[in-house]
Amino acid sequence: MLAKEDSPPESKALMPPETCPNCVADVPPRARACPECGADENTGWSEQARYDSLDLPEESFDHDDFVKREFGTEGQRSFRGKKRFWQIVALLLTLGILYWLFRRWL
Repeated sequence: MLAKEDSPPESKALMPPETCPNCVADVPPRARACPECGADENTGWSEQARYDSLDLPEESFDHDDFVKREFGTEGQRSFRGKKRFWQIVALLLTLGILYWLFRRWL
């Protein structure tokens, strides 16, 4: 009788994930263990195991530092040049379309 009181009720039991965090196999709904590797709530479906498989950045992640390391500061200068280039292309296309539309009146 004491063993039943210690076990969690069915409604509070941790539902299995759709895919096993250990072997990435599909897990049927309400399964007690992974059919491929045998992982269960005690060995791999805990809350911590679920979050570990998400590959989230660390809490001390600095986005600005990441952007600097990945793209450097030269990317900002080259973006301005690209922006100007596309503005000129858009202007020339607009002028070309206007010329094509109104060429019979010229």
